[in-house]
Amino acid sequence: MTAAAANEASEARSLDLQFATAEEMREGLDNAVATLIEPAKDAACGILVTRLRPGRFTVALDESVPFGETYEAIAA
Repeated sequence: MTAAAANEASEARSLDLQFATAEEMREGLDNAVATLIEPAKDAACGILVTRLRPGRFTVALDESVPFGETYEAIAA
């Protein structure tokens, strides 16, 4: 996750991420989900991780995901 994305995360309900390697992806997605846990508690919703294409993801608060859960999706 870039520094700009990390700074915006505290105010954001969604993060747009891009990774070059599998290692970056695992670490970046874990960090993004961890960043959105507190905002998810405040919003009483869960977190949705969506793969847009290889190496590109969004991690977002989502009211359709139950509070305390993280779901994964692949964009069609």
